[in-house]
This record gives sequence, structure tokens and C-alpha cells, in this order.
Amino acid sequence: MPRPPDPAKRRDLLDQVREYMIRNGLTDLSLRPLARALGTSDRMLLYYFGSKERMVTEALALDERRPLLRARSLLGGGDADRDPAWLRGFMQEVWQRFSAPDLRAALPLYLEITVTGLLRPDRYAPVVRDALTEWKDLLTSVFRDMGLSDARARTEAVLLVDASFGMVVGPLIKGDWNEADAAFSLLLDRLEPGWRAT
Repeated sequence: MPRPPDPAKRRDLLDQVREYMIRNGLTDLSLRPLARALGTSDRMLLYYFGSKERMVTEALALDERRPLLRARSLLGGGDADRDPAWLRGFMQEVWQRFSAPDLRAALPLYLEITVTGLLRPDRYAPVVRDALTEWKDLLTSVFRDMGLSDARARTEAVLLVDASFGMVVGPLIKGDWNEADAAFSLLLDRLEPGWRAT
């Protein structure tokens, strides 16, 4: 009977895979060069993960630097008096966390996965879809807590998430994060008045 995979070794491999992808990207990712870089074999990677796509998906899912995990920690226990000013401060802090060097280094990889998921939905589309859905669900619950109806809470969440994610693309291409910071602040100026329950 074959020995089951070692969970600690599996997790260590996922961490190394993620760091390799951040340095080298996803487009030309091939199991043999990856395995060589990690000091293992392509057969061993398939033993632990089954396929390249599953390995990539799991490596990203376990990334503790993901903005969504950081955002959940900012929400805390839910005791805060949530109003438009509070939500603006929350979103400003989330945006600032995109500036952390470790996360900013990983953003091109997430953009690459987004594009790959659009062009090849059979590969990584669920990774992107799930991330956006989690963000929208999180902010929908915040808007509901602020007294907005279910439909309006969802619409405001979709607008805020999609606009915010779109604004990350510009500085990744142009490299001007100061311009993006100013634009994000203006976006919040425009959106915040619409966050009040009527």
C-alpha cells in the first residue's frame, strides 16, 4: 500500500511553488524546470498535487499575504460602528496594504492569472472568480450592516470591488502608485455619499 503524502512536505512545496511563480511568472511555467529549481522531480510534484493547475491553485489559496485575508483581519470582531466614514477608512487601509513590498511583488502574478483565466477558462478562471466573489460577499455583508437593502448592498459591493481591482492594473503597468493612490482617494470621494441608507 503506497504511503500517503507528507502534509508538512506538501505545504513546504506549495510555499516554494508560490515564491517561484512570483519570481518567474505563470506563462512559461513547466513542471520540469520548476521541479529542478525546487530540488525535486516533476513526478514528485504530480504525486503531491495531481496536476500543474491544481498545484498553482492551491499555492495561491494558501498565500497568507492575500489582501482578502488581511481585509478580514481588519474587520475584526464586527463591533465597530460601521458607517460610510468607517468603510472609507477600511478601504483606505486595504488599499495601503497593496503597497506592502511582499504583496506588491506578487500582484503581477495575480494579474497574469486573471488574464490566463479569461483566455483559458478551463485553467484558472475559478481562482479569479472565487477571489472576486469572496470580496463581493464580504463587502455586501458590510453594506447590509450599514442598513442598505440586500439588492443595493450587493450593487455597491460589486461597484467598489470591480473599481478597486481595476485600479490596481494601471500602476502595475505604468509603475505610478502615487497617481493610483490619488485616483483611489477620489474614487472613495465619489462613492462614499452613496453608502448611506435611505
